[in-house]
Amino acid sequence: MCGIVCYVGPRDIKSVLIEGLKQLEYRGYDSAGIAVQNGNRIACYRAVGKIVELEKKIAGIEIIGESGIAHTRWATHGAPTEENAHPHRDGKENVYVIHNGIIENYHSLRRRLQQEGVHFRSETDTEVLAHLIALHYDGSLSEAVRKTMGQVEGTFGIAVIHRNEPGRIVVARRGSPLIIGLSDGSHFAASDVSAMVRYTNQVIHLQDNELAVLTKDDVSISTVQAVSVKRVVETVEWRGEDVELNGFPHFMLKEIYEQPNTIENAMRGRLEPAEGVPKLGGIMPVWDRLKDCRHLVIVACGTSFYAGCVGRYVFEKLTEIDVQVELASEFRYRKLNFPPNTFILALSQSGETADTLAAIKEAKRKGASLLGIVNVVGSSIARETDAGVYNHAGPEIGVASTKIFTSQLTILTLLALLLGRHQNLSLTDGIEAIRALQRIPEQINAIFAQANHIEAIAENYYRCSNWLFLGRKYNYPIAMEGALKLKEISYIHAEGYPAGEMKHGPIALVNPEMPTVAIVPQDDMYEKMISNIQEVKSRRGPVIAVATQGDAKIRELVDEVIEIPPTLSFLNPILTVIPCQLLAYYCAKFLNRDIDQPRNLAKSVTVE
Repeated sequence: MCGIVCYVGPRDIKSVLIEGLKQLEYRGYDSAGIAVQNGNRIACYRAVGKIVELEKKIAGIEIIGESGIAHTRWATHGAPTEENAHPHRDGKENVYVIHNGIIENYHSLRRRLQQEGVHFRSETDTEVLAHLIALHYDGSLSEAVRKTMGQVEGTFGIAVIHRNEPGRIVVARRGSPLIIGLSDGSHFAASDVSAMVRYTNQVIHLQDNELAVLTKDDVSISTVQAVSVKRVVETVEWRGEDVELNGFPHFMLKEIYEQPNTIENAMRGRLEPAEGVPKLGGIMPVWDRLKDCRHLVIVACGTSFYAGCVGRYVFEKLTEIDVQVELASEFRYRKLNFPPNTFILALSQSGETADTLAAIKEAKRKGASLLGIVNVVGSSIARETDAGVYNHAGPEIGVASTKIFTSQLTILTLLALLLGRHQNLSLTDGIEAIRALQRIPEQINAIFAQANHIEAIAENYYRCSNWLFLGRKYNYPIAMEGALKLKEISYIHAEGYPAGEMKHGPIALVNPEMPTVAIVPQDDMYEKMISNIQEVKSRRGPVIAVATQGDAKIRELVDEVIEIPPTLSFLNPILTVIPCQLLAYYCAKFLNRDIDQPRNLAKSVTVE
């Protein structure tokens, strides 16, 4: 959600901070602000709305300084107003703080501070941090932050400057990501590497209950108990151009078209075609236990949850493993009872999803072994799990996930194939699966060749206020994901259902104004899907079919057809989701929606 950018060094600080905030716009926000320190003077500017409103406010103002902090806020405590925007300050305007997360005991802290005569300017939980740090300040900002960390409960990533300590920024985290960027003569900190990747690819991931002091020449890290920490510097794979549009009108469309490459990246160096066995080096630390796994629980949220639902079918097809898929947001509230040889597999693009992170921590307390599939190297889930696999998909800027979904499907298939080959899956089946996977990127490009046709379909139906998506077996989760994409970016009401449930209620919704997207590749569910399509057509509902190339029968039954190339049935979802993504995109385009930053949504949900 909220975004943090910090910089100390000789560059033009105004442009560094504003450009950094722009790279975090995809996270979702409703106000923005900066504070820049020049000697013992701190200039602070805040604005409600998009970053462009902040830019207007500071246009023509010379902002000089060596250090500064900047923030995009997603309102939680208090409405989106300038008074509630970050940075927040203490009464004497010595301390300026920005904060991601939630201070859970802020009510009691605020009451205590008010009883001591502290006046609050905002409704936020963040402001208590500024006042506490000011009260604890005795010549050392890092010590004041350390003492404050001992008093607050909840999750936070914070950055703080003090009037008496020019050229110094103190950052700290507990449960909310903070990354430090290293460059010659300057240093950065941000909640997301995309904010600084154009300046440096050398980073350090701050861990929970740690704080760091940044100057232009040095970074020192210590724990909340004041124990010095040495951390290995990591090299980020992302490049500056990865966070540019590169000629596309929206990041979402760019990322849809990147999927042939991201799927290849998910497989690169991980295939042994002659043996029909993938190589996944990231799971080798637990391989001796994993190969005996008989029970797998996949935990995830949102789009990642639907990827897990597809993964369940794939594991059941290729392995002898019993698989459950659980919504991470509900996982902790159930009575957990893990059979022997159980692994928990967490799926998350950011590796920071609060509910998923909380779920695996709870599973860890219960003694389960943990795996992760994440895109961000060094993220919290990557560190909390025993082993896992990285997507290597580059940054995903659009709020509505596309390329990470198909990357997750690819990696889940590789993992199932690896375990299946060590169980009962034959060499022939393994080789066939790998060859089919290798053809997927080219087959996605064949779907892109129909983009104009898909856009024309969207133009015919985008005015419809209700849509239905239907699928069975492997493609039932794709129906849910297709509906989610349409909801997320076009704000059209859509429902994804297993087609067999049609007669148990949803068929009452069917009418000539409600299009149904039927996902009907030629697999073992084909004839049943045909029956469901006929049920819709007999009630005069328009049907858009996502069907296998060359299927003449389907053309006689439906109003529109989008073709996918033929592949193995358990790989169909990687192809069938592409038309759903494009339909959602073009509907949102015709409705003139804010496609990359849809209302009320944030890319990385780091609070529960």
